[in-house]
Amino acid sequence: MKALMITTTPAIQWQQWFPSSSKFNNPLQPLPVSPKYPSFSSCLRLEGHGNAEISESSNGETKKHADVWRLFKEAQQNILYLNKQRLKAMRELDRTNKEKQLLLDKIEQLELESQSVVAKDKLSFCWEMLLRIDSMVLTGMISTDEASDLRRLIMDHKESIVDVLTDTLQKKDVEFLAALRHFSDRRKKNGFYIVHICTEMAPLVSVGSLAFYITGLSRALQRKGHLVEVILPKYEILNLDEVQGLHEINVESYSYFNGQLHGNRIWTGVVCGIGVTLIEPQYYSSFFSRERVYGYPDDFERFSYFSRASLDYIVKSGKHPDVLHIHNWETAIIGPLFWDIFSNQGLGGTRILWTCHNLNISHLEHPDKLELCGLDPARLHRPDRLQDNDKMHLVNILKGGVVYSNKVIIMSSIQSKSKLISNENHGLESTLNIYKDKLALSPFGFDSSTWDPSQDTFLPENYSVDDMEGKTSCKVALQKYMGLSENESKIVVGCILSEGLDVDMENLKVIVRNAIGRRVQFIVMGNSTMPNTNTSRGLESLEDELKDKDIRIVLSYEEALSHVIFAGSDIILCQSFHDPIFQAPLKALKYGAAPISLASENYKFRFFVDHDFESTKFSRFISSTFGNMSLDEALNEIKNNQSNWKQNVMEGMAMDFSWDAECCDTHVSAYTALRNL
Repeated sequence: MKALMITTTPAIQWQQWFPSSSKFNNPLQPLPVSPKYPSFSSCLRLEGHGNAEISESSNGETKKHADVWRLFKEAQQNILYLNKQRLKAMRELDRTNKEKQLLLDKIEQLELESQSVVAKDKLSFCWEMLLRIDSMVLTGMISTDEASDLRRLIMDHKESIVDVLTDTLQKKDVEFLAALRHFSDRRKKNGFYIVHICTEMAPLVSVGSLAFYITGLSRALQRKGHLVEVILPKYEILNLDEVQGLHEINVESYSYFNGQLHGNRIWTGVVCGIGVTLIEPQYYSSFFSRERVYGYPDDFERFSYFSRASLDYIVKSGKHPDVLHIHNWETAIIGPLFWDIFSNQGLGGTRILWTCHNLNISHLEHPDKLELCGLDPARLHRPDRLQDNDKMHLVNILKGGVVYSNKVIIMSSIQSKSKLISNENHGLESTLNIYKDKLALSPFGFDSSTWDPSQDTFLPENYSVDDMEGKTSCKVALQKYMGLSENESKIVVGCILSEGLDVDMENLKVIVRNAIGRRVQFIVMGNSTMPNTNTSRGLESLEDELKDKDIRIVLSYEEALSHVIFAGSDIILCQSFHDPIFQAPLKALKYGAAPISLASENYKFRFFVDHDFESTKFSRFISSTFGNMSLDEALNEIKNNQSNWKQNVMEGMAMDFSWDAECCDTHVSAYTALRNL
């Protein structure tokens, strides 16, 4: 700072002494002599007149010029000195700037490292500890009882244990175990320990709604203090890039199948903060090294092997979950396996919860196949157990899920419990009626951390139910991006087609044609990343037939644009209100857009909901607001009853339909009921 002050002051003085000219831009350049003041040598060449007066005058002038010249020389010396100081200060400043930049680079590097650590959150660290305990059990380092205690210790103290034991994760098992054993006393157990045994999990492997449900629900449960683990087959098609800390436990885990024990390789890792165990058969390696997850003649053999192997692994690793959560027909066989074989192998406190995503997808098998995984066909092929109600010579694996579970949850956002029981469900009506008291209904949810207009990074401006100004900006931005006229008074209708749902293109064309000319702008997007699908071809046909200045077609799905479509639209056309994969109706409500059925004008969608207390909150809300409207009726409502329309939109935005809300609450209630059994 001192050098800078020295530099600044002379510069100002120099400007006062000398004119601002290019000649004087360089202080190091020799200063010219001003013509106003002749040089000392020129003074000596003045003509002399020989008289004293002239001589005196000449001497006086000479002295005066000499003084001025001396002052100039002193000034020049001062300027040269000050310039040296300025250059020294500039070099010091340059060195300081370089040091500053090095410091900034170091800070940036530390921030990146810090972000990497933050991404690997506390829950991920906890799961690394839990999976390491599994490894120590399988290698015989600790007993199953101690492993159970240590797991509970980590679960009860997961908010603080990372700060204490993170450094020990890189140490040997002996040191890690010693640190863990010296950790503080355990507190009273609060949360549940839930183990999902399932066949899908996003983003590892996704075929249907199960994959998104497993991840969404598990994350919601863990946010509320519960510990959730997932066991999956190690498919060859798994997206292993999404697994954090994937490693193989260096020990074989044996399981029974077809009369003898077979070895399995066990892999562990963390996905989205959830501990994941992957089971890879060695002898039956072909079971999961295929192009697809489902659809093979030996599917029962494949998934009954996995179900039995999962239970064998749980027992050997000493896990004592509160709940074994099983899903659909593929792992429904775990119910009879658990109660007939495993409940007395240290799992006396564990209970079974079974969820089904579609009662219409059943699975019938010959009773003899039950022997493959160690079950007794004669014991199970009975009317009150697995015998199919219609084809009595076969066993119904789906029925086994209902009968042998302590609690059953049917996943449906729109149907009521009574309607689900009374519908034709492959002959399960009587079974569902018998066990209706243990039957519960749960809606699906959506990821509110990704889909929230108040913090959505894809939006040009954020907004919320308390401040809707940003939605107008999003609408204008969407119109501009899509090349539509930027007019707030026009009604923007968005439609993002779900790959998992059928779409009636002819019906969509009729709806769009009928709305043309009513100050409506349409934006239709496919929800497929694959070209040449039926949806893509249908959209191309729609674009060719309906050429209009107010219609825009986007053939393939674009993540960022999809967020802006929800935010900028007044209405979202939905293929179905039961959309368990993309969840367009739930996202529409969150973003302040009315979900309207993509049903034809002549097809009223009034049959889909009941108003009884055993239907979901979403079902009750949608049936009382937008569920019974066609697009034509919705446009009339906007025109003729604007205040009521706006009130319904705002009410929908204020409601929480995420995984953390009704879906999570329903499951926690079911787990609580199981604990009390």
